[in-house]
Parts: sequence; C-alpha cells; structure tokens
Amino acid sequence: MKILLTGATGYIGKRLLPRLIAEGHELFCCVRDRSRFTPPPGMQARVQTVEVDFLDRPSLDAIPEGIDCAYYLVHSMSSSGEFGEMEATSAVNFRDRMDALNVCQVIYLSGIANQETLSRHLASRKHVEEILAAGRFSLTTLRAGIIVGSGSASFEIIRDLVEKLPFMIAPSWLDTRCQPIGISDVIELLLRCLKNEATYNRSFDIGGPDIMTYREMLLGYAAARGLKRVIVTVPVMTPRLSSYWLYFVTSTSFTLAQNLVNSMKVEVVCRDNEIMHILDLQPRSFTPTIRAAFEAIEQNTLLSSWKDSMVSGQLNIHLSDFVQVPEFGCLYDKRSVTVADPDAVLERIWQIGGERGWYYMNWLWRLRGLIDKAFGGVGLRRGRTSPVTLHTGEALDFWRVLLADRTGLRLLLFAEMKLPGEAWLEFRIDERNVLHQTATFRPRGLWGRIYWYSLVPVHQIIFGGMIRRIAGVATK
Repeated sequence: MKILLTGATGYIGKRLLPRLIAEGHELFCCVRDRSRFTPPPGMQARVQTVEVDFLDRPSLDAIPEGIDCAYYLVHSMSSSGEFGEMEATSAVNFRDRMDALNVCQVIYLSGIANQETLSRHLASRKHVEEILAAGRFSLTTLRAGIIVGSGSASFEIIRDLVEKLPFMIAPSWLDTRCQPIGISDVIELLLRCLKNEATYNRSFDIGGPDIMTYREMLLGYAAARGLKRVIVTVPVMTPRLSSYWLYFVTSTSFTLAQNLVNSMKVEVVCRDNEIMHILDLQPRSFTPTIRAAFEAIEQNTLLSSWKDSMVSGQLNIHLSDFVQVPEFGCLYDKRSVTVADPDAVLERIWQIGGERGWYYMNWLWRLRGLIDKAFGGVGLRRGRTSPVTLHTGEALDFWRVLLADRTGLRLLLFAEMKLPGEAWLEFRIDERNVLHQTATFRPRGLWGRIYWYSLVPVHQIIFGGMIRRIAGVATK
C-alpha cells in the first residue's frame, strides 16, 4: 500500500517508518524541512519525501494522488503560544487534503481524555480528533497516556529525576494516576490498525497492564535500576513552580515542562482494553518496559529521541536557511591543525558532546550550560541521541546539527543557546589532512559585539585546547 506518514522526523514517526517498510509498504513522508530527513540506508528506494507545512494550506498540494492510508502524528505540545489553534489549523488542512485524495483510512495518535476537566494539551488533542472525524475517510484514533521508551520525553524526565535526586521534594500531582505503555507496544498497535476494518471510525484508549501514580513510576524506575530514592510531596508547589522544577532538574524545555505539568494533573487511565483484544496484543508491564529502554541505551540502538524535535530547542528554524554560514557582519575564531590520522580525528569529531564532552575544559562548557539554563535556554542536558553517530537535525547539547557529512569530512552545528546573535561551529578536514575549526558569530546589535569581544580570552583558551585534543595533539 501507499502510506502517508506525517511527523516522519518525530519520536514516533522515526520508529514507525522502518516497520512499515519491512511490511512492504511504499511510504510518502511529510516533513517541514527536507534537509532534516534522511531515510535509513537500504530504505530510500521505498521512501519519497514530501515537504509540507500543515499550517500552510497550499503546501499540502505537494502530497501526491494514490495514497491509501495515512498516519497523523502531528502535534505542537512543545510550541509556545496558541498551540491549540495551530493544531486545529493543521488538522483542518490535513483533513481536507485527505478528503480530496479519497484516502481510505487515517490513523491518529492522540491522548487519553476521559476526565471532564482536561489540560489545554489534552483538550487540543480531543478537538483535533473531532476535526478529523468529520472527514470522509475512516478514522482510527489511539489515545495514549504516558509513552515509555528509550528516548521518549516521559522516560528521559523520569531518568533525569531518579538518577540525579536521591531525595525529592515534589509537587502533589505525583499522586495522580496514569497507565503507561511501552513504545514498542504503541508501534505494534499503530501497525495492526492499518486497514483493519474493526478499528474504523472508532477511538481506543491504549495503556499497559499497570495503573500507577507518577510517584510509583519514579520508584519503579529506581527499583529497576537498583537505586534507593525517597519522595516527599508538598501541596505548595504551584504549576509554575512545578514547571521550573522540571525545567531545571531535567532536560526538558520550559514550554514542554509547562504543558506536561498541566497534563500530569489530569488522570490518564484507560476506559477499557478492548483494542488489545481486537488486535490480539498483550502489552508489557512497566518494569520490563524500563529494562528494555535501558538495553537500547546501553547497546546504542536508539532509533529516535524527543530531543531531536526542533521544538525541543529555543528556535523553530528551517535548517536549510542556516547551512550556508554567512560572511557579512560576522566575527570569527578560526584555527587549523595538520593531523596524522584523519580517520581517528573524524571519529573524535563525531563523538563530541554528550557524555564525552567537548574534549577540553569541560567544566567551562558545563558552566555555560548552567548559565544558559538559568536564562531560559536548553542547557547541556539534552545531550545527544547516540554516542557514536550524528545525523542532520539532531540535538547535540545546546547545538543543532545542521550538516553531518562523513563523506565530505564536515560537521556543522548551529547554536540553540541564549545568545545576543547567531552562532555556528564547524569542523572540516581538507584534502591535505588539515583540520579546520571555525566558530562564527553574527552579533545582534551592540550587545552582541560586547558579548563576543568579552569572551575572546576564553575563546583563545577553550577553542585552542579543543582543536588540539581533537587533532590528537598534546595539550598542556
């Protein structure tokens, strides 16, 4: 079948794509920025990329005729502003285009919304479902609560809290009940719904076998990791204070933290498990799901991470607009070193950041991350999806990968930290085995220039030490 996959660069989409290809389908992947999307090797012949912005109605004309079914995996939870209006507009535009193409089935991944009072996030998801249900196609809606898996926002937040805090003074919403489900079970359900008439024009709550509070989830994670943790809840932490608590302790952005806190005050428990019987699936319980997530991390087999979404950063950019580093009005720190073993140097470049760090004076990089976090930036806690591979569009600490070209021996990063301007960091090895490291800064007004020149002495030390370490040259 010809399948339209929206959200192809997102956490769910990246995991669903190879499974659909393995089942023999031809995929049309909708992305906002073609430069961010590279289908996995060996699958490119079966994948066509369609550049679409669902907020821009005319752009949907690029979606071709002949689509049989579509997955709608679009949401704006991490976006600031009126994300509800954005989600509604996207849904209307998508629905109308699917109607025009006579698509048979649309499968929508939503959120459990069984309470009378819903958070803005869950209310928006429910409204999107109502919009899609007005289409002429058969709609299948899967409503999930907390999705747990390596790289998921929920898992990473739980991981940050438990690993870093032996004792937690936490908000009272930790006693709210939820019904988590593993990412592998979500993907399996999405696959089994495809062209299954028993799921047409119906909505289903999906969850694992365990109903537990968020406190029990944190303690369950701790038990799975062999850690002893104490959690005390207090009623005085307002939603805003709770959001700041998540923001400073975990790798989440403040906007996402706000939306998560508002949603976590609402109980997300399934009405029934009918979908599991229809699709003949026995979902895994919470503890095996946590263990599976850690196995994926330890084996470096993460297929996707929520941090790679553009909205996990501070800027909602079109990557192709920044791949060409500007020259006019820019300030530079340029350094070059001849290397003896370019292959080894390339490996070090490709492993930069995350747990490995930035090779020289990592404490200064960590300090810069703390300062960035204090001013509302992303900080260093996002890390990287894999310790050994890099792909265009991924998050890398407080940078975004604009270009990761191993063949061309070039890595280009764009800063998502709080800055009075725009910054790029480039590593390139030329044909003479010379490593070039270039930091480019385009200042915004007088304060931008003051910022750059005040840091010149620091740049002399940190950038000089970094290139020598990467090149394999001894550094004092």
